[in-house]
Amino acid sequence: MLGMLAVQPWSSYELTTQIRRSLSRFWPRAASKLYEEPRKLVELGLATAETRLHGRRRRTVYTITPEGRRVLARWLAEPAAPPVLESEQLLKVFLADHGSRADLLATIASTRAWAREMAEFDGGIAEGYLGDEPPFPQRAALNTLVGRYLSDISEATERWADWATSVVESWPEDMAVAGPDREALRVVAERARR
Repeated sequence: MLGMLAVQPWSSYELTTQIRRSLSRFWPRAASKLYEEPRKLVELGLATAETRLHGRRRRTVYTITPEGRRVLARWLAEPAAPPVLESEQLLKVFLADHGSRADLLATIASTRAWAREMAEFDGGIAEGYLGDEPPFPQRAALNTLVGRYLSDISEATERWADWATSVVESWPEDMAVAGPDREALRVVAERARR
C-alpha cells in the first residue's frame, strides 16, 4: 500500500481499482483489506488522509509521509520471500485420479482459458503503454518488467495446457493405468541440471 501511495495520492476507491488492475495478479488481497489498509497507515503516521470534494461527494485521499517513504525504502532493501503458487486448478489435476478423465480435461481447458484471458489482459495494458499517452509513464520501465513476467507465466501455462491436453487425451478412461510421459520427465530433469 505504501508503494502505491509513493506513486501518487489516491482515494481508497482509486487504490482498490489500481491494485485490481496491477498488483492483484501477483499480490491478491480481499477488497475489504484494501479499504482498511490506508487507515492503518494513517494511524501509524506513514500516510496522511485529507477529505476532498469530488463533485458533490466527499472522498478521502491518502498521501505517503516522509516516514512512510523511509519505511518503504527499508522494506525494499530487505530480502524478499520466495513466490507462493496457489492454484485450485493444479490441485484438481493433482487429485484427478479420484474423478474422471473428462473432468481432468475440463480442468485443463479452464486453466488454458484463464491463461488466455490473462494474456489478453496483459496485452491490453501493454497496448496502453505503447500508445501516445501511457498511464504512469514514469513507471513504464518497471511495469514492463513485471508485465513481461506475468505474460511469460500466461504463455507457459497455455503451452502446458496444450501439452497436458494432448497427453491426457491419449490416456485410457482408467487413469490409474496411464503411464507417465517419459520425455516430459527427461525435460524436467534436464532443466534442473542446467
